[in-house]
Amino acid sequence: MDMLPTAIVDAHHHLWHLAEGRFPWLQEGYDASAFFLGDYGSLRQDFGAAAYRAATQGLPIVATVHVEAERARAEALAETRWLHAVHAREGFPNAVVAHVDFLGPDADAQLRAHAAWPLVRGVRCKPRTARGPGETVRGQPGSLQDPRWLAGLGLLPAHGLLWDARVPYWHLQELAEAIAGISGLQVVLEHTGLPWDRSEAGLAHWRQGMAALAALPGVHVKLSEFGLPGAPWDAASNVRVMRETVALFGWQRCMFASNLPVSGLRAPIAEVVRNVAEALAPLDPPARAAIWHGNASRVYRLAPTAG
Repeated sequence: MDMLPTAIVDAHHHLWHLAEGRFPWLQEGYDASAFFLGDYGSLRQDFGAAAYRAATQGLPIVATVHVEAERARAEALAETRWLHAVHAREGFPNAVVAHVDFLGPDADAQLRAHAAWPLVRGVRCKPRTARGPGETVRGQPGSLQDPRWLAGLGLLPAHGLLWDARVPYWHLQELAEAIAGISGLQVVLEHTGLPWDRSEAGLAHWRQGMAALAALPGVHVKLSEFGLPGAPWDAASNVRVMRETVALFGWQRCMFASNLPVSGLRAPIAEVVRNVAEALAPLDPPARAAIWHGNASRVYRLAPTAG
């Protein structure tokens, strides 16, 4: 396909060495029934720089963004320190999205500690979410309506950090309401808003939330992780979702991301890249280049890339 990119910034991936720290979800609390893609047994092994390079062999990756991998929360700063050591040795990741507990009484101190490391660009602290669209956690501790949790989120602009937001599609509208009042907050929505229900009704629900977020100029979105719970890879539906996302947000606020190694549970990264390239084919070359590498370079403040 002649629309394949010549340069890629991978705006979302994970690395881990299980001997370097505790990863409860991988080492202690394995529960395939609770994971959105089901059986993730193949992830319960090291995924370091060499494994990432092997998975992306042949792809023109020029820089990457590492997103916290749910290492034991007491070891969040240790994860940031380890990633800087990986960067010094391997040349990537080129930016880090760390974990900070917004409910912690020392949230501001946590933010200062992470922000002191030169590659840290943002934070991912997941809000409490409901198990499905027919349920609610509205107002519960850690939810998008919890004043204490929102106060922690509101500390990010003062530290020059953005927020990587991960919520399923049934929380997108609430997400827009929660962040609208936080001045200066920059948000990157992960995984295209997780449109797990590809029925017309499900997509309508997803679209309503995405439109509310797109109306906020400080929100960007990652075209990533199109795997569906209990269903195989659906390339045609993925193209539809991506094209609708770009139409809502504009190409200036969309960026590619792999979500390796998790995305490999549904499709190899080469297939993911081909699927994204098909979705972006109607755009002109500058718009495609922005989504493949330019926008992530700008938002995560990476060094200029070629391509």
